[in-house]
Amino acid sequence: MDALDLVVNRRSASRLSEPAPAGAALENILRAGMRAPDHGALQPWRFIIIEKEGRDRFSTLLETAARHDRMDDKAIEKAQQSPFRAPMIITVVAHCEAHPKVPRWEQMVSAGCAVMAMQMAALAQGFNGIWRSGIWTEHPTVRQAFNCREQDAIVGFLYLGTPQLKTSTTVLPAETAPFVSYF
Repeated sequence: MDALDLVVNRRSASRLSEPAPAGAALENILRAGMRAPDHGALQPWRFIIIEKEGRDRFSTLLETAARHDRMDDKAIEKAQQSPFRAPMIITVVAHCEAHPKVPRWEQMVSAGCAVMAMQMAALAQGFNGIWRSGIWTEHPTVRQAFNCREQDAIVGFLYLGTPQLKTSTTVLPAETAPFVSYF
């Protein structure tokens, strides 16, 4: 698949199984994330890989956070099970620094670009994933576990693995994109 086909036909895959990226494939994914647009060469991202026993620890962390918030049993179970949706999760933290020319929002966008680049690199190597966010990105218990400082933000959890289902590669014609206009 060439680069343009990859970009215009990308679709997330939510049903993921073993194997997860490893070795050179994982290294390519991480290197792609580190090539995200980065005004000021701040490298405003941190990648935390969750796999194997780490998924059990992440499950316990999310259960603890759900119980802290007094969620119902169904929500607690969902929190416990979410780390097992894929064999690997990469937590991406926008590691933001005060800078006279690069505002915090721009550093957060850079970290978001890193997530997209990593998902594209996974797809290019035969893997796939889905970028998830939600309440856990801002939960104090989760933020503390990932060593987030006050100015940092978890921009998402990139679930990675081998897609269980073939994703659609239908290209949308321009007329179905009403969000495009010219100035």
